Amino acid sequence: MIQYYCDLCKRLLDPEEDLRYVVKLEVYAAFDPLQIDDDHDNLQELNEILEGIDTARSDDVSDDVYQTLRFDLCPECRRRFLKNPLGRNPAELLDFSQN
Repeated sequence: MIQYYCDLCKRLLDPEEDLRYVVKLEVYAAFDPLQIDDDHDNLQELNEILEGIDTARSDDVSDDVYQTLRFDLCPECRRRFLKNPLGRNPAELLDFSQN
């Protein structure tokens, strides 16, 4: 039998008593559309990028461009995650003035 643990609080999740929630995150590089500049050699720039990819480690390049993450959460950690999915400081969420 597979045992699941909450990835936040590390509590064992009992399949008969606990709901288990799965959070999937997809992080990818946002590329802006290329702007054509007649005075700029776009083919040369593209060639330099491709040469840089060849010399870089393929794992580093792929993680910089696309990554998926998966987490199991207990009900309590799910509630906390949904209240603050980016894990920001609670004081920052209140947006107090600087006086």
